[in-house]
Amino acid sequence: MSLPLRREVPLAPLTTLGLGGPARHFLDAPDADTLGAALDWAGARGLPVFVMGGGSNLLVADAGFDGLVVRADLRGVSFEGDVVTAGAGEVWDGLVARCVAAGLTGVECLSGIPGRVGAAPIQNIGAYGQEVADALVSVRAITDGREVELGRDACGFGYRTSLFKTSGRHVVTSVCLRLGRGAPVIRYAELDRALTDRSPAGVRRAVLGLRRGKGMVIDAETPADDPDRRSAGSFFLNPVVPTAVADAIPGEPPRWPAGEGRTKLSAAWLIERAGLRKGEQRGGVGLSTRHALALVNRGGTAAELVAFAGEIRRRVADAFGVVLHPEPVFLGFDRPVDDLLG
Repeated sequence: MSLPLRREVPLAPLTTLGLGGPARHFLDAPDADTLGAALDWAGARGLPVFVMGGGSNLLVADAGFDGLVVRADLRGVSFEGDVVTAGAGEVWDGLVARCVAAGLTGVECLSGIPGRVGAAPIQNIGAYGQEVADALVSVRAITDGREVELGRDACGFGYRTSLFKTSGRHVVTSVCLRLGRGAPVIRYAELDRALTDRSPAGVRRAVLGLRRGKGMVIDAETPADDPDRRSAGSFFLNPVVPTAVADAIPGEPPRWPAGEGRTKLSAAWLIERAGLRKGEQRGGVGLSTRHALALVNRGGTAAELVAFAGEIRRRVADAFGVVLHPEPVFLGFDRPVDDLLG
């Protein structure tokens, strides 16, 4: 198969952060055959490969990536009763909108999350009491040169993680979801307070409103000069710590049960209580004016963003003894993430 490879393609315009240098090789893959051929091509040459979707959870090094970047653009959505199958290249929020319009429930709280469908199981995306794992039936992926189907129990789902994220061996090609009908189940107090219409469409509107108020929606309605526009959404994961550690933190931080003897804390609360303010800036990067968990690019560099993220992590660790871990993928850096952030 002849592959339409391109060289030295700038990656910054393909990400929501707008940072980073070029990919040495780049390919748009519209189908599984092209995707598989690209993986074989890179493997034969010993090149590292990164498969990207919408670029919404990605921080690229200023020097770029010395390998092959494949943008998975596999499309197609089918509905069979309450079962929905979508190609990895479909826009996630577009899929949610179609599900809600069909009267289906189970993903309405995941409205407004940027990126493509293929990233949903990789990150086990979640918001307002829902996770994609709750609705997932199976994932099709290219593994060791062939396309396979993995059921939910084989996907290794956890908080913002999965087998696809930890193993590096699987490239998602499509996702199958089983949704419901009737009134959505609301598990999140902030969303419950915001609801005036408890239909799937009403929940979607409320979620989009809440996310927009935090600067977490980037779409056609977002002004081009919005200072919070260029971000990767939540930069740090909410930390899960031993309950004894959570109990020792003064000031009653927001917290949620996370399994026996474990508690999840609000990273945004910890960041603000460590003395960092919304809108704070370091050179060309800073914190969002709306949400302390979003780091934004205001004309800076990837190196500046990494340095600021490291400062935030150190200040939270010094104040509370809790280490924050970044959510975005770091691509093209010459050191492990923990070494970069200190």
